Amino acid sequence: MFGHHHHGHEDGHGHGHDHGHGHDHGPHGEAAGPDRGVLRLRRYGRFGLAGLIVAVAFAAACLTVVEPGEALVVTAFGDPVRVLTAPGLALRWPAPFESVVPIDVRLRTTSTGLHDVGTRDGLRILVQAYVEWRVPRDPVHLVQYLRSVRNTPDEAAEQLRSYAGSSLEVVSAQFDLAQLVNTDPGKVRLDAFEGALRARLAPQVLATYGIDIVQVGIERLTLPSDTLEATVTRMTAERNTVADRVTAEGDRAASRIRSDADRDARIVVADAHAEAARIEAKSRLDAATIYARAYAASPELYTLLRSLDTLGSIVGDNTRLILRTDAAPFRAFVEEPGTPPQPPLVAPTAPGRAPGPGRVQ
Repeated sequence: MFGHHHHGHEDGHGHGHDHGHGHDHGPHGEAAGPDRGVLRLRRYGRFGLAGLIVAVAFAAACLTVVEPGEALVVTAFGDPVRVLTAPGLALRWPAPFESVVPIDVRLRTTSTGLHDVGTRDGLRILVQAYVEWRVPRDPVHLVQYLRSVRNTPDEAAEQLRSYAGSSLEVVSAQFDLAQLVNTDPGKVRLDAFEGALRARLAPQVLATYGIDIVQVGIERLTLPSDTLEATVTRMTAERNTVADRVTAEGDRAASRIRSDADRDARIVVADAHAEAARIEAKSRLDAATIYARAYAASPELYTLLRSLDTLGSIVGDNTRLILRTDAAPFRAFVEEPGTPPQPPLVAPTAPGRAPGPGRVQ
């Protein structure tokens, strides 16, 4: 019994062992194959996704954008290596290998403020200029600007004001005050002054700071009190000179006009006198003809009328005459027409008194 029991125990043990082994490896082996593939795919997917994220991050770190109105200076550990000027996307190594410094290349304007400068004729003026400038889009000047002013526009503007002030002092000494302030626009040379100022300022700031001067202009120009007084005196003298010249020209024109008027008047008067003489001669001729006809018709009437005409021409309202009455034309007062002439009457004279004519009043 003991042996049989022992055999059964082994048999049961073996049977159970075989059965259990078959159960573990058979069914468990068939289910484990797909699970391991999924796990493997999931593991590889995670690695791929992480790699893709790293690649995208690396690509994003390598890309940079150049905005319109700016340029990028690419530096490697602080040292400029290249310059990007074309707007758009560009490639670079990510930090810390390379970094970018944006530089504004748009047009800027800086005012110099009022500067007291002297002119060539020894007068003082107050001048304020403006400077339009920008950083040119070329690598040399971009790097030069970055190194000289540390990419600080305010520092660049301050340096420009200093250079422009010294240039104003030098350029103003090449011009007289009358060429800058004048009532005659044809004598003002502000364009030449601005051109000379730009010609002196532009090469200096381009060579020193890499800044391009686009335009220089006079923003304000005024005079100190002493210069203003001298200018007013000079302008007054100039205006007086112009006034005297205009007055002299007016006097000459008036004299010429008066002379022409006097000449024309003399010509008109002479023509009038000639015409009057002609008319008078004709009237006398006509009168003589009429008188001749009247005398031929009635000599006595003619004599009477002529006598009356003569009396009318020599006797006025306050005329007092003492004449003889026996002489023509006064005989008409005492004789009737047609009476023959009488011998003159001689009145007796008193002693010591000469005989005189009759009195008529």
